[in-house]
Amino acid sequence: MEVLKVSHTSAPNKVAGAIAGVLSKTDEVELQAIGAGAVNQAVKAIAIAKRFVEAKGKEIYVIPGFVEVEVGSEKRTGIKFKVVAKSTGQESEEKSEEEAEAKNVSSEQ
Repeated sequence: MEVLKVSHTSAPNKVAGAIAGVLSKTDEVELQAIGAGAVNQAVKAIAIAKRFVEAKGKEIYVIPGFVEVEVGSEKRTGIKFKVVAKSTGQESEEKSEEEAEAKNVSSEQ
């Protein structure tokens, strides 16, 4: 499983894109965050990624937990978020409408 490390300076939109990218290849990814600011950015990124993933016909589930991470020579306790994607069998209405339009255009030619 791929592990994404999130810091307090991480841009939530970029992390969300990384989450969606990993979930397009596999069904799970883990985020690790140490400190309140990093946890905040990780949660925001998961919320944003939810939109990206739902557009692909999947929904996400998040399983939080603790993780021990070695930073330099000391061990720190952080929060991990296991993000799992499950197929809903439906893609978003926007995507379905775009595909219907594309089929109409190709059938008209």
